[in-house]
Amino acid sequence: MSILILVAGGVMIVVALVMLALVFMKSNQVNLTEKTDGKPEWMHAMPPAETVAATLKDGEGVALFDHDEGEKLAAPFAEQIEDVLRAKVESDPYLKSFNIDFGTAPDGGLEIWVNGEKYEGVANLPDEQLKKTFLQVVKEWNSRG
Repeated sequence: MSILILVAGGVMIVVALVMLALVFMKSNQVNLTEKTDGKPEWMHAMPPAETVAATLKDGEGVALFDHDEGEKLAAPFAEQIEDVLRAKVESDPYLKSFNIDFGTAPDGGLEIWVNGEKYEGVANLPDEQLKKTFLQVVKEWNSRG
């Protein structure tokens, strides 16, 4: 009986190793530098230049989105939009006074934090120029995809 258990266990180990080898061989066949139908959609394009600049500045290399310690976390696309918006805010003397952060609400929606205060939706933002810039950035981000 114990010999049967040892043989069955040995067979299971060999099968697992063969399956693992097949997975590794298949993974080496994917070329991540070419656009193919075999890759997920998010791998077909680079993140926005503002995201790349932010991640490189932080020493993170190129990443899908930039998330800094102490910052709220939102969906990757929202974090990219936040990166673009922050770059626009930094280059505008008037908007520089706004500290912007996006987060995920308990219901899964987007929370927009401005100077530490939470706003639900663009219409509720405290400044017209900030609203206009936000909408411009979203339009810009959508056209890149």
